[in-house]
Order: sequence, then C-alpha cells, then structure tokens
Amino acid sequence: MPIDLFMTQLSPTMTEGKIARWLKKEGDTLESGEILAEVETDKATMEMEVVDEGVLHKIFSPEGSIVPVGSVIAVIAEEGEEVPADYASAVGDAAPAAEAPQAPVTAAVEEAPVAKAEAVAAPVASAPVARKGRIKASPLARRLAKQKGINLAAISGSGPNGRITRSDVEKAVRTGITVGGATAAVVAPPARPLPAGPLPYHEDEFDRVENSMMRKAIARRLTESKQQVPHFYLSVDVVMDRLMDLRAQLNEAADGAFKLSVNDFVIKAVAKALVDVPAANASWTDRDTLLHKHAHISVAVAIDGGLITPVIRFAEQKGITDISAEVKELATRARAGELQPEEYSGGTFSISNLGMYGVKQFAAIVNPPEGAILAVGGTDERAVVEDGAVVVRKMMTLTLSCDHRVVDGAVGAEFLAAVKKHIEMPASVLI
Repeated sequence: MPIDLFMTQLSPTMTEGKIARWLKKEGDTLESGEILAEVETDKATMEMEVVDEGVLHKIFSPEGSIVPVGSVIAVIAEEGEEVPADYASAVGDAAPAAEAPQAPVTAAVEEAPVAKAEAVAAPVASAPVARKGRIKASPLARRLAKQKGINLAAISGSGPNGRITRSDVEKAVRTGITVGGATAAVVAPPARPLPAGPLPYHEDEFDRVENSMMRKAIARRLTESKQQVPHFYLSVDVVMDRLMDLRAQLNEAADGAFKLSVNDFVIKAVAKALVDVPAANASWTDRDTLLHKHAHISVAVAIDGGLITPVIRFAEQKGITDISAEVKELATRARAGELQPEEYSGGTFSISNLGMYGVKQFAAIVNPPEGAILAVGGTDERAVVEDGAVVVRKMMTLTLSCDHRVVDGAVGAEFLAAVKKHIEMPASVLI
C-alpha cells in the first residue's frame, strides 16, 4: 500500500516549509536514516530523513515549493508495487507547486524615452581561477548564485573554512564576476524619470532576492512584537576598565586554552542579575505571567539571510569559560545551519551585541514571549566626571528593552543596576 510522505514540523514555530532540494529522485530506493530532502524552515535549512523504507514513487512538491506542515509532498511504494498513475492521497490534496516568480512591476515603463547609453568596451580583467573539488556554500548562496548565473567555483568564501555566503555572492554580482568570466565595467546610466507604479525604482537598478522562510518569519515576529508588545527602554553607561583588565589577565594566563570575550562576561553578568532580580526573568502569556526559575539566555547570532538566537541554558549555574565555549560552538553551528530546534528555543531573556561592529548604542526588539532583551554597544574611551574631575574611562552603553506587561520600570531599572554592578565588579562573575 502506498505511503504518503508529509511535510513535517522541523521547528517549533514552523507552519510551512520550502523544499530547498530533493536528494532522492523518483524511482530511487529509500533506506531508513538516509537524507531525503533539504527543507528551508523559518529558522534554518534542515534535513528530512527517510523514515519509511521503499521506493520513492512520486514527488508532488518540486524544489522551490512552499508547503504547509502536514501536506503530502510525495508518495512511497513498496518494491515492485503497482501504484495507479493517477494516485492521490486519501488524506487530502497534495502540496501546491512552487510559487510563480513575481513579474516585474515596472516593465511597462522600460520603453520610456530615455537616451540609450552608448556601449562602452569593458576592460577585461583576468578571469578568476575556478576551484576544484567540493565547494562549501550556504543554501542561500547557492540559490542566489544560480539566479544570477554566478559560478561558485570562481568565488572565495569568507565564512568558516572558506564557506561561501550570500554576501560573497552579492559582492561577486557587484564586481561583475560571471561564469568564470571577465569583469564588466559599470556604466552609470543617464538621468531618467522615475517609473510609475508601486515601486519608485527602475527594474534594471536593483536585484530581487526572494525572501527566505527565515526572513519572512523574522519580519512577521518582529512586526508582531513592535505592534503588540508595549516596549519601553532604559539605558545605562557602565565603566569597563576593571572588566577589560580582568579579561586580559585571564586570557594571558590561559595561554591559549581559552579566550574570553566581552560578550561572555555580559552573558554571565546578565545571568547573575536575573538571579538577583527574578522579576525581570518573566514571560507573558494571555492567561499567566511566567516567572522563570533559571536563566536561559538567548544570544543573537547573525547568519546568512537573517539571525538566530541559540540558547545558553542554566547560564546562572555555569562558569564563564563554559559559557564562552558553548557560545562559540553554538554560533559556529548556527552559521552552518546545523542547530536543532531545542537549541534555539526556550530562552527566557535575550542579549544582542553589536559592539564588535562599532555600534555605540541601540535598542533591540523584545523577542516574545520573553519579557526583555539587552542591547550591548561597543567599549570606547570617554571623558567622564569623577569627584569633580574629568578622567578618561573605558565605557559601554547598555539598553534594556522591556515588555511592560511583565517588566515594570522599577523592575527594569533594578535589573539594569544589577547588571552594571556585576560588570563594574567583574570578579563577581567568576564566583
């Protein structure tokens, strides 16, 4: 009897998935544990394994299809089993086919009376040398390269172990790298009227990159948060001199065994502050306010096409070197798209650090159902007044975004003061 293959829920918040790639074709024999397909969810591109053995008889959802969870995407038959050519699932319709590509909305204005730019002979650069062997690239980079006709073998990856990322492909597009070919000169077009229609841009002046499932999920969740969560913000400056000195001493003493970052200290300081002020470790539900007993810290990590928040669980119970090692390991696997749902779900408080990008201060958006998120800026030297005299101190600005339904202003202020105390007296995070 044929076995229907369904789109399964591969992350807690997944409602639909996109078939990124079939690794088996119709007629292939399937064995339990083999990778059947890659599915792009709202969090990452994940592998779908074979559960029911047999022969992949028919694929209903080709690559690129966006399929609701629970829909039939293929049917499996036993070896030698006859399946009617018009077989249809008994439990419902097969998943819909891939979405049709969006038509250019400004095509009608491309015939505008604009003087054509004279063709200019393009200076030819030396062709990039194509690499041999397996090319490491993210799924988004592969898809974008395919859309743009870019030869991945001609690109140097900037990701871990030379992995090609979306930004590498976008850079190749800007610099004119094609299929291992020459570099074309960019000729500025003459001024012309803006096109009529919903988009005030000429179609030939931008590239379309289809929104990934992750990008759509980020857009939906953050829009809901800003619209439905009553945010308020608290900022505080902290003196970093002691922490920077302690960090340098610990890293020097470690002699390469580990290397602590400022973010590792912040995570531990936040975990201890959540113990000091448990009212700040709260989540909102329509019925109850959840007061968490442990500090499960979500740490925002930028990845290709979006961001993800792997969780450091029981951070209040872990040493700072353990936290440091765990953050590095989770961040590496997050960028490789290898995190499992339980590794990026269930956080009770979030930290977003843009200090390494030179950002001084910013306000982050609360990640529901968590009640607050701490935005961490960079450390720089500033002139401050102490005892009536101006002195130079290493300073950092922290901004706490709170869901006012569960974290009131006084609670937020008390929590932020606790974080400041642990950072300015950093030996406390080692205890």
